[in-house]
Amino acid sequence: MKLRFAPSPTGMLHVGNARLAIANALFARRNGGKFQLRIDDTDTGRSKESHVEAIRTDLNWLGITWDETFRQTERLDRYAAAIEKLKATGRLYPCFESEHELAAKRETQIRQRRAPVYDRAMLKLTPEQRQQAEANGKVPYWRFRLSDRIVNWRDLVMGNCTVKLPSVSDPVLVRTDGTVLYTLASVVDDLATGITHIIRGEDHVTNTGVQIDIAEALGARPDHFRFAHLPLLLDENGGKLSKRFDAMSLRTLRQDGVESEALVAYLARLGSSDDPILEPFAEQAKVYDISHISKSAARFDTRQLLGLNHKLLGQLPFSAVADRLPEGATEEFWLAIRTNIEMLSEAKQWFAVVYGDIVPPAEEDPTFTKEAASLLPAEPWDTTTWKNWTAAVKEKTGRSGKALFHPLRLALTGEENGPELRELLPLMGRKRVLARLLPGSGN
Repeated sequence: MKLRFAPSPTGMLHVGNARLAIANALFARRNGGKFQLRIDDTDTGRSKESHVEAIRTDLNWLGITWDETFRQTERLDRYAAAIEKLKATGRLYPCFESEHELAAKRETQIRQRRAPVYDRAMLKLTPEQRQQAEANGKVPYWRFRLSDRIVNWRDLVMGNCTVKLPSVSDPVLVRTDGTVLYTLASVVDDLATGITHIIRGEDHVTNTGVQIDIAEALGARPDHFRFAHLPLLLDENGGKLSKRFDAMSLRTLRQDGVESEALVAYLARLGSSDDPILEPFAEQAKVYDISHISKSAARFDTRQLLGLNHKLLGQLPFSAVADRLPEGATEEFWLAIRTNIEMLSEAKQWFAVVYGDIVPPAEEDPTFTKEAASLLPAEPWDTTTWKNWTAAVKEKTGRSGKALFHPLRLALTGEENGPELRELLPLMGRKRVLARLLPGSGN
């Protein structure tokens, strides 16, 4: 068994890409198979080396490793050989229509209420007509003549799938400049490198039917590949998540403080009835079951991801995050805040609250905070200081519950909610606490 993840280095990986990479890698590892990283960089005009490196960085961050990797630009000779084979068997044929001419044909078909499928007019081109077109400076692009049949396969997620090739336009496989398109290059690589299973998005179902036909034209047996098509991802409101992909790049999520283990756990179970489990990648692979994925579209809920991230952060030891915390952060600080943040980036805010300057809220009752300040015990402080101090304030002022604790929290942190003050108070120290209770007093 061998699976692959084949991104194009034309942009940053987003959660949709990550879901497919995770599914392929987990399936391979669960079944003792190999996993391949293929860089689909034949679109040299849009491919960037920085994106190639970013892809590797993102996959490593997710915990995904690969057994082999290559770039499609390293295998152009193989694609050229496949092109010549398809030409020789009559499955590739030259076309000279311009985009304008093709658009006019489609408009006519639509007006006549016919499916806008390519009419194969160029198949009727005589050698003399082709010679004349080339003499006039036209350079052909090449289409693959699809079989007039119905392609069927048993999908690992979608069940029985059917693609009626007569209702699909013959795909262009070679551009006018001779460069190969993804549809052919991918099939050539999958056959040559021994790929057995292909997991990709539901939007590729029609393309799968086409590529099965191409694979057989190149000599593959009908059941050479097994396929699994994952349903589309929707946002919380049921809209297409693709519109928000730019805001959900893995780099952005990583910089914001989403933990890779939380993201993998969420995406691995998304669309199934299985609850996410917070385990390292290797442990996830042991229990991954693609048959549990539903045929229905899955909703990517940021709140659920952040809830999972919050749960994970609350379990992480200081050693796991020390190098990503603000300089000077101690283990005591991390243990005090870790159960109250959804993303690691929030640690910076709480570091400023504990050790820096805050914008003091408008004082609702300066008399109360002044009284509270007068009751502050001397240092050293520990986790019992908060309880002892507020008990004294309660006895002196008669306040209790929210009336007691809320104004003190606001004065000390500037926030309505947050980590337990019994943990924060010793970290802040008496001088800082006093200054916040008596702002502008020059204490």
